[in-house]
Amino acid sequence: QVQLVESGGGLVQPGESLRLSCAASGSIRSIYVMGWYRQAPGKQRELVAGITNAGRTDYADSVKGRFTISRDNAKNTVYLQMSSLKPEDTAVYLCYSKIHVFASPTWGQGTQVTVSS
Repeated sequence: QVQLVESGGGLVQPGESLRLSCAASGSIRSIYVMGWYRQAPGKQRELVAGITNAGRTDYADSVKGRFTISRDNAKNTVYLQMSSLKPEDTAVYLCYSKIHVFASPTWGQGTQVTVSS
């Protein structure tokens, strides 16, 4: 079992930056990929970014060039650095992990990101 705890959400103005963190505990050696989804009111949950245990990254087209995902294996933590934030980035951001590509994800509790002037 893997447990995920997110932190770092908040309220920012358009154009500002924010960094999210997701700390994993439990059976962390079984993790193949970690990353972030987001869900805005009335919209489907969408993949934002993911990073595999080999360091391969994947991003949604809407965040490429603005968001960067990274991981600190020593701290079992994944980070999402978000820059040039837009109001449409407003959502609950959920950390996830999977033990292999076809596995069901484990979810964190979510953290709210609000971008508004």
